[in-house]
Amino acid sequence: MIKEGFEASRELKRETHHIELAIVGGGLSGVCTAITAARKGVKVVLIQDRPVLGGNSSSEVRLWILGATSHLGNNNRWSREGGVIDEILVENTYFNKEGNPLIFDAILLDKVTAEPNITLLLNTAVYEVHKTDDDIIGSIKGFCSQNSTEYVVHAPLFCDASGDGIVGFLSGAAFRMGAEKKEEFGEKFAPTEEYGELLGHSMYFYTKDTGRPVKYKAPGFALDVAREVPKFRKFNAKEHGCQLWWLEHGGRMDTVHDTEQIKWDLWKVIYGAWDYVKNSGNFPEAETMTLEWVGTIPGKRESRRFEGDYMLRQQDVVEQRKHEDAVAYGGWSIDLHPADGVFSEKPGCNQWHAKGVYQIPYRCLYSKNIKNLFLGGRLISATHVAFASTRVMATAAHIGQAIGMAAYIAKEKGARVEEPFEVRSCFNKLTDSRVRGARYESDYEQQYLSPREIITEGFVPELQRELLKSGQHIPHLEVTDETDLVQKANLRASSVFELDKLETDFSLPIDTAVAQMLPLEAGRVPDITVEVDAAEDTELQVELRTSSRAGNYTPDVTLEAKSISLTKGRRKVKLSFCATMPERGYAFVTFLENTTISLYRTNTRVTGVLTAFNLINKAVSNFGKQTPPEDIGMEAFEFWCPQRRPDGHNLALQIEPALTPFGVEQIKTGVYRPTTAPNAWVAAMEDSAPQLKISWEEPQKIRQIDLFFDTDYDHPMESVLMGHPEDVMPFCVRNYKIVDDKGRIVFEKEGNYQSMNRIELDQPVTTGALIIMMDRPSENVPASLFSVRCYR
Repeated sequence: MIKEGFEASRELKRETHHIELAIVGGGLSGVCTAITAARKGVKVVLIQDRPVLGGNSSSEVRLWILGATSHLGNNNRWSREGGVIDEILVENTYFNKEGNPLIFDAILLDKVTAEPNITLLLNTAVYEVHKTDDDIIGSIKGFCSQNSTEYVVHAPLFCDASGDGIVGFLSGAAFRMGAEKKEEFGEKFAPTEEYGELLGHSMYFYTKDTGRPVKYKAPGFALDVAREVPKFRKFNAKEHGCQLWWLEHGGRMDTVHDTEQIKWDLWKVIYGAWDYVKNSGNFPEAETMTLEWVGTIPGKRESRRFEGDYMLRQQDVVEQRKHEDAVAYGGWSIDLHPADGVFSEKPGCNQWHAKGVYQIPYRCLYSKNIKNLFLGGRLISATHVAFASTRVMATAAHIGQAIGMAAYIAKEKGARVEEPFEVRSCFNKLTDSRVRGARYESDYEQQYLSPREIITEGFVPELQRELLKSGQHIPHLEVTDETDLVQKANLRASSVFELDKLETDFSLPIDTAVAQMLPLEAGRVPDITVEVDAAEDTELQVELRTSSRAGNYTPDVTLEAKSISLTKGRRKVKLSFCATMPERGYAFVTFLENTTISLYRTNTRVTGVLTAFNLINKAVSNFGKQTPPEDIGMEAFEFWCPQRRPDGHNLALQIEPALTPFGVEQIKTGVYRPTTAPNAWVAAMEDSAPQLKISWEEPQKIRQIDLFFDTDYDHPMESVLMGHPEDVMPFCVRNYKIVDDKGRIVFEKEGNYQSMNRIELDQPVTTGALIIMMDRPSENVPASLFSVRCYR
């Protein structure tokens, strides 16, 4: 029993933590920052003000995770983000392909708690920042209402991934809220005041068919949506959850301090909308349906954006500008919403895509005036227009991984000096050409670089290299790693795939224009033979296309067009092109729509070989062709997108001479996905048990082996609601073993489903060779491997 008398005051229980990186915000950006840093040996505290992790992707909000893949609705092929976020999405697809948000909560919690270097503080809201100097944070305070405990966290490095930027705000970091005028950065898409300068919040609801009649009476606070909500006709009995992304409000309010009122306003719409669906008589199918879940916190889109040494802008996105300090990438459209949201007469979004993905520079990921503060998630240094693309969760998570790795570099490269020093910036566009550096001490007797000093001291290439080694994709960069033993090894494979023929299995009419994407070298285009069946005499229209920019998959350059007369019946058509490929990359052998012609397809699927279709995907404002107004700084082009499996088959064809970009030397390229080529060793189709031998002239001592498999970086892997046709991607090698030069098993894996397999041996093995023995994924898919890396 506890019995206490009167006291004039009491103090809360207090816990103090001295760590190396304090991350505030447990959304996907904070989670991926924490895991990336922790796996490199950085001691992390992850502070989350909610009972679960994931932010907008959690069961509290239930928004699907998307990034550059954009629901397969843009031209960004093989663009799903790599690294930890890829690991999480692949894991969720394997264990939770149906998209249960509660299971996704558990997957995130499991990932974080599996890391011994992470201390997780849930239900803990940060409310105070203590600074040791005007521009240096020393510690933060948070309070957990569940255990009535105050937490004080001291660290040399801080990351604000809190969404509203509580640490940045309290520390005095420069920030912006609202939209810049178009004159400030020359952004032609900058919105008018009438359209609105902030994106609002959204809340969702789930429904369920009970199989029996269910009554519903709306609460007194519910709106009569048919009278008060202009978009009321969009509500129906079929759509729920984040399919109602347009159920948005608050863009005319303070999206930080008015959030509780915005929540109430959205509740009024939600309960009124269900009253309309249930009781208007317009939806008889709703008779047996009930509300299963209604969100209790809004999913926030926008509030504060903090200023770094560079502000990403519209031109970076649209022109795909390159940056020397690129550490991540984006690919979602520039996606602005009317500030009046669900109460607006305007369309729910104003979305315009770029022709490909764009780089995100490291200079956007730290505060320009708080020396030890990283900026994560939607806080990064970007204009309102650029933010409209970077704000989505997979992009934010990818950025978080760059921050986590930067924390490792700051720790690893921190010099043991006691006094501040001056260094000269190698980036002449930094805020100051000379910056005052400061080392930070901790209880680990280690000193740390500030985030900016990773640039000024020349460690960006090392940051990029460590990110690439971890599976992070950075467009136009590849790993150059002298410590990788494979780079000096001899390689031999049991077989190599040559693309000379894809067998005929069935035919489909050309009811949508279709293009076979083929990886070609510069120069002559091989002869291509396809098989068709014409229902009547007609013309087959064929175009050979490619992209105007290396690494893009927008077929905006037509190299040659052909019109081929067909008579009724089945026949083979040989295509011989006079045009040449200007450079190495993907060609689009394009067959224009003609429903009287059936084109033969194959069940064979191969890494780096794909069909694309001139599809419409209204969910991401893809109407087959983007035709923007002339004065908004966006480009016009066609959309060519894959179909989701089980559709999206390759064409049955013959190619002469055969395409041979699938050789074993591809595993040395340092790129773990197709770009301008497949970048993978692919075994022959008939090789059911392919082997790759890696040998050295002298025996090597090996402690770590990294393998990179194909989990189809084109598949978006939305985390909730949609569901997926497979739990394992069809290209992924499931079973393999590694043996040494004596035939002894070094490692064996059954049931693999992940992209990256890192094998850390308990005892190093000394051997003159490693042989990787794999099982073919299926009779229709040859085995492939993007990369093998070996380390002492």
